[in-house]
Formats: sequence, C-alpha cells, structure tokens
Amino acid sequence: MKKLFFPLLVLGLFLASCQKESNDLKVQQANDIAVDMSDFYVYTAETADSPTDVKAGHEHSATCRCGSMKVLNKKLKENPGLEQRMFDIEKHTRQLIAAKADKAVTGKKPAPDPDPVPTIYEGAITIPVIVNILEDPAHPITQAHIDSQIDILNEDYNDLNPNTGGVPSEFNNAVADCNITFVLAGVNRKTSTKTTWGTDDSMKLSSQGGIDATDPTSFLNLWVCEIGGGILGYAQFPGGALATDGVVIGSDFFGENERGGVYGHGRTATHEVGHWLNLRHIWGDGRCRQDDFVTDTPSSDQPNYQCPPYPTVHCRTNDMTMNYMDYVYDNCMYMFTNGQNDRMRALFAEGGAREGFVQ
Repeated sequence: MKKLFFPLLVLGLFLASCQKESNDLKVQQANDIAVDMSDFYVYTAETADSPTDVKAGHEHSATCRCGSMKVLNKKLKENPGLEQRMFDIEKHTRQLIAAKADKAVTGKKPAPDPDPVPTIYEGAITIPVIVNILEDPAHPITQAHIDSQIDILNEDYNDLNPNTGGVPSEFNNAVADCNITFVLAGVNRKTSTKTTWGTDDSMKLSSQGGIDATDPTSFLNLWVCEIGGGILGYAQFPGGALATDGVVIGSDFFGENERGGVYGHGRTATHEVGHWLNLRHIWGDGRCRQDDFVTDTPSSDQPNYQCPPYPTVHCRTNDMTMNYMDYVYDNCMYMFTNGQNDRMRALFAEGGAREGFVQ
C-alpha cells in the first residue's frame, strides 16, 4: 500500500504545480496586454466636499456628501504604498476590459482555448454582508432597516429598481444588470455613547471603541453609525488596508429610513458599495477632461443634486444624472452602466483585488 501511495502523492503534487503554473500564466497573459495609463489619478480636489458647493436651496445641504474621496486623499498621504497598489489594480482592470473587447471585435465565437487570456469575471457574484452597528439610542437601527438595505442593494445591482423605466432613451442601451447578490451573513451590535465618529475609521477598530472587521477577504463589512460633518457615508477603495476595508453609512441613511428624508431610501449604500467595487464619481471629481475611467458615462465637471431635469448639460454632453455614482436624491438615481459593471467585475477575475469572493 505504501508503495502505491507514494507515486500517487508525487503525481498529485505535480498536477497541483501544473495547475498553479497555468493560473500564473493566465494572469501574466492578462498583465502583458498594453493599456494607456496616462490619465490615471488618485488624488482629487476636495472642493466638492464643501457645503458652499451645494446648490442654493438644496435640502440637507450639509448632508448630501460622500466622504470617500476626502478619506482616500488622507490615506494616500499616510500610506506611501497605496498609490502604487491602486495603480496596479487600475492597470489590471483596464487589461481585463481590453481583453474582453478584443474577444468581441471578431464578431464570431472563438475556437475553444485551453489557456484563454483572463477577462472580467462573467458569472453570478454573491457577496456576504456583515452589518456592524454602533448603537445610538437617538438613531436606532432595527432589523427592518437592515433587511430593507439588503433588499435595496439587490434591486440596484440586479437592474430591479422600479424607477429605471425613467432612464432617457439615449442611455437605455447602457443600463447594466450587474448580477451581484448581497446576502446578510451577520449583525454585530455595540452600544456607543459617541455622538459622532468622523471619518478616521475609528468605528472599525475595537481598540478605539468600534467593531473590528469580519474577514474582509470574504465579507463586505458595513459599519452603521453617526458619522457627523454632513457625511452620508464613505467607502474604502480596493487596495487599502484589510483591517479597515468596507463601507461606513450614517445611521439615518441606512435602509428605508424616515429620518433620512430624501436620502432615506438606501441609496447611500448603493453609491458607497460602488466605490468599494472600484467605481469613481461619475463626473470624475475634476473638470471635463478628468474621467471616471468608464467609456459609456458622459463627461461632466460637477456633481448633480436634487432631481435635475433632463437634459442637464455639462462639458457639452447630457449628464447621466440618474447614475448611482452621482449625488442626486435617492429616488432619482437608478442605473449603473455596462462599463461600470465591467470595472466592478474585473475585481473578481483572476488576480483581481476581490477574487476571494468567488473562489
């Protein structure tokens, strides 16, 4: 028996080694695809985070803002290696999207390839969610809030938002069904006497009174607390530290929540999870030539607020104001684009920053 076992063991190790070499080769093939990175940027101006930039008459003028870019700027200054990691993730994303485009150019079904070059992840994606709640008696979070938030995420990432019928005809062909499902995997609650937590990630660390993340390689961690400073929520982009990976949402803006008013319909989470999945703001956080790195979203040089009329024109094109990555009221955002979907799905491909969710 021992004589038979040893050759089988050697054969098993050899096959495992071959499989690893094949996977490494596929990733290297994707990495060999040439892409233009000259427009890549990480630092952004923080002017859009100033209440003075919110249009006059806007309700909740001090609370219509996403803190993700401001937090990113701070993390980039504190962590010299973050910019390179984000560059590498962006390059990998562009290479996978380029590989997908190359396959589509021929217009015919290619012959089976035993070692195909990886492209974006094509299958259904399921993301287990851990909700970490810093309990505040003045801003209670019930199970109904939690369940509604999961339902809203599933609507928005599966093209089931009932308002999507309002997408203008020029954008109809761009509407994406991202085929991403969110499943509640656990709820952690902790009583807190803090009235505001800010954006320094202290809510993510038990050593600072918060709740530690649950395995960020396999779970999306959502923290719910009073952020303060007019911030509805913020997210960590791919490439950051695992200990702080996830999304923070203000208590009043989590799920279907009367206290949130026009921002009380759960779309803060949709927007911030978009950042967690590597989407930028649709206007690129800059002027007309600063892009969100998505080919099927129009150029713009500023966010939109309230429920703007169509067409709203900036940079000589009609803004896609109903995109989840803009700043409009919750009920006035109701689409992702196919290009945004490609960016998100690249993270789950071989070598992607969130590959562990589909392994």
